[in-house]
Amino acid sequence: MGKSALITGITGQDGSYLAEFLLARGYRVHGLVRRRSPATLARIAHLVEGPERSSDLLLHDGDLGDPLALRAIAERADPDEVYHLAAQSHVGLSFTQPETTIQTTGLGAVRMLEAVRGHRDRSRREVRYYQAGSSEMFGGSPAPQSEVTPFRPRSPYGCAKVLAHQATLIAREAYGLFACNGILFNHESPRRGEEFVTRKVARAAARIRVDPAERLALGNLEARRDWGYAPDFVEAMWRMLQQDAPGDWVVATGVTHSVRDLLEVAFGHVGLDWRDHVDVDRALLRPLDVDDLCGDATRARRELGWRPRQRFEDMIVEMTEREVERAAIDDATHGSRREI
Repeated sequence: MGKSALITGITGQDGSYLAEFLLARGYRVHGLVRRRSPATLARIAHLVEGPERSSDLLLHDGDLGDPLALRAIAERADPDEVYHLAAQSHVGLSFTQPETTIQTTGLGAVRMLEAVRGHRDRSRREVRYYQAGSSEMFGGSPAPQSEVTPFRPRSPYGCAKVLAHQATLIAREAYGLFACNGILFNHESPRRGEEFVTRKVARAAARIRVDPAERLALGNLEARRDWGYAPDFVEAMWRMLQQDAPGDWVVATGVTHSVRDLLEVAFGHVGLDWRDHVDVDRALLRPLDVDDLCGDATRARRELGWRPRQRFEDMIVEMTEREVERAAIDDATHGSRREI
């Protein structure tokens, strides 16, 4: 029999790509789902219904705030590998919902670790655990950032991820759990949520191409990020859990781009000059921002044999082109465009 994996956050961008990746390798995949609806299942709809439906994908209802439910799901799934991806992952939202972010992103990881450790002890076999960390943990530390760079988070989200990272280290060192931290820099795709700047820009470019009177409001155009491609990054997660010993790895491209660069590529792809359509709205500026995040993934290249494949420009073009297709379908179906 093949391996079994449990993915929390399976309905998100990374979870959906990881589910496809593991199913293609013969895994039986279990997914934790907080709330079932056509909207929340949209990214994995092709895996749960229709001609691509997989009998090796099983969904379990649960919540990161319910430790008893997490333990029960771990028992039912009986996984060889656990990928903990679920979180409140929007940095801006974490400033207005700090307690919820800490509860979900930070303490949710602690509860998941305890569920996995308990199942390992009861089953008396190894369970490998992956914790999805974030470059936001580095915050104000100068670039480039690597595994030895101090954490200096500048948002409640970054703080919550540091909590989850340290809890994973403790589980590994105190209890012998095979637990890995992936410190992932920004990674995008057409499946990115609409509230994230890359998808927001790609979507706006597609809509403004149809109606040049529409406008896009953004905050800090000077912020620089190390943007990679989500399907590349989920492979790095899997590679971590195939190692002989657990560890922590930065996953990044090592190349940064500004929000202005993002605008240039997306709007340029549809033949527009972004300067004619974008407004800077100070209300969208964060109370604290991170100016420059650039990852040093030397260790991941050397030890995991991983390297990014998709270029930033190609990724943004793919995202923008997908939004052009979506806009055409929306206009044909509804006869009107949604607001940006």
